[in-house]
Amino acid sequence: MKIDWQEHPELNITPLVDIMLVLLAILMVTAPTVVYEEKINIPQGSKTKVVQKIPDLEIRIDKNKNIYIKNEKYDYKSFPDSFALFSKNFDKKTPVYIKADEALSYGDVMYILKSVKDAGFSRVSLITDG
Repeated sequence: MKIDWQEHPELNITPLVDIMLVLLAILMVTAPTVVYEEKINIPQGSKTKVVQKIPDLEIRIDKNKNIYIKNEKYDYKSFPDSFALFSKNFDKKTPVYIKADEALSYGDVMYILKSVKDAGFSRVSLITDG
């Protein structure tokens, strides 16, 4: 057996490049999901001041356009004026929830919503069963 010392073999680096690209892709996919968690000691707050919960208002409208707030019944046509008088005792940041029967038209519910907004309430929501 004769050894040829003058021979220059070619290096095939294609498998190496393939493996490195796969590892790079795995690193790029998993890096954003890594979550670093450090233990942080949060100071204890004072419990001397009790935060008051703002009572909310719930307006219910049945399919006959009868409007109920708490236990009082209001007429649909005169609701804006009645609600403006009723709402004088409440803070305007009070959350107002409107529950309307699904048989009512969109315009009827928006009439009530506009009346509440015109009375000065800014936190008004519509409640659904979904």
